[in-house]
Amino acid sequence: MPAVTKHEAGTVCWVDLMAWDLEKAKTFYGGLFGWTFETGSQETNYYTMARSQGREVAALMPRAKDAPFPPVWNQYFSVESVDRSLARVKELGGRELLPPMDVMESGRMAFCQDSTGVPFGLWQPNQFQGAGLINEPGSMTWHEVKTRDGAKALDFYKGLFGFTADKMQTDQMDYWVMKKDGKEVGGLMKMTTRDPADAPPHTVTTFSVANTDESAATVTRLGGTVLVAPFDSPYGRISIVADPGGASFGIIKLSEMGAA
Repeated sequence: MPAVTKHEAGTVCWVDLMAWDLEKAKTFYGGLFGWTFETGSQETNYYTMARSQGREVAALMPRAKDAPFPPVWNQYFSVESVDRSLARVKELGGRELLPPMDVMESGRMAFCQDSTGVPFGLWQPNQFQGAGLINEPGSMTWHEVKTRDGAKALDFYKGLFGFTADKMQTDQMDYWVMKKDGKEVGGLMKMTTRDPADAPPHTVTTFSVANTDESAATVTRLGGTVLVAPFDSPYGRISIVADPGGASFGIIKLSEMGAA
């Protein structure tokens, strides 16, 4: 696949991990996805770029020992203006967690919560657009919001990014496929009683793999956990897993529909 040089405003352009242990996380994800790493300086909090096929696909950084949240994968939406988008977040009932700041010449960012408590980032690109590879093994391919109030969250993302949404017909869950200009860009799922009662609203990043079953077995071998065993869907064969620090994410061998 050609290198990704631009992400449309309103789509997820980047993901990074607040890792339980940076070196152990590099060993785990390097073993799982074949990533190579470039670790930043202390001044950057050792922000570590992960690469696949020579392109930047994600980042890892150490989680502070006293952080009020567990190890987690964060998602960042590309926006034309962080400041205007953050103002709109507040208008729609969300709140600011980290105020707008310039990241050297790379871009401008902020971190916030939606109206139901789901955390996410905003990224206004300058020299850095985001992931240079998507939908290929070892890179991100799908993004979801999981929340206790699906309808309220849906109104928030429609208002912030101009999404439309189609509700999937299923008896097992309330799930909406969100679209930007007619293109599927992510999912929104209402959490159920099957989710742990203390599980906070959160996002889920799914990465493409060459073989879901083999990758799930590798997760276990490397000290992670398979949370949902591999299963087939119209988009491909999926599993939900967690790294040894507890950060959850999805893996999928994309079908022709999922890769389209």
